[in-house]
Amino acid sequence: MGDSSESFVGGYWNGFKGFWCERLSFLENYTRFTKRDTPLPSWSSSDVDDFIASDPVHGPTLKTAREAATFGATGAALGALSTAAFAWKYSRSPHGAALSFLGGGVFGWTFGQEVANHTLQLYKLDTMAAQVKFMEWWESKSQGRS
Repeated sequence: MGDSSESFVGGYWNGFKGFWCERLSFLENYTRFTKRDTPLPSWSSSDVDDFIASDPVHGPTLKTAREAATFGATGAALGALSTAAFAWKYSRSPHGAALSFLGGGVFGWTFGQEVANHTLQLYKLDTMAAQVKFMEWWESKSQGRS
């Protein structure tokens, strides 16, 4: 009887694990950059600008993705400050204001990303491919340095 319950749990876990592995398989695009023996050196904004100028296919997509991050950061700042101020005004509770700050930041970032998605039409672009191409470019460039 012990064997059947163990196989049930093991089977359930394998199914659960398989379900999420299938949905998060896009993360495997980055594993060769994240699971290296020696990490890639940091890049600067000028390095990204060099890539954008040098790659006519993926450069504009990466530039648009960077612009979308500005929308997200602006939304996060506005959301965090406005909800924390609202919570502080009506409750005078430090922990409530702090939680409102965090929640408002998350909501604001999400809302800002959605605004960017529609405004910049990110749904038409393959931003992940552009990011992977940048990482490949940076890997080859940084190996050329050392």
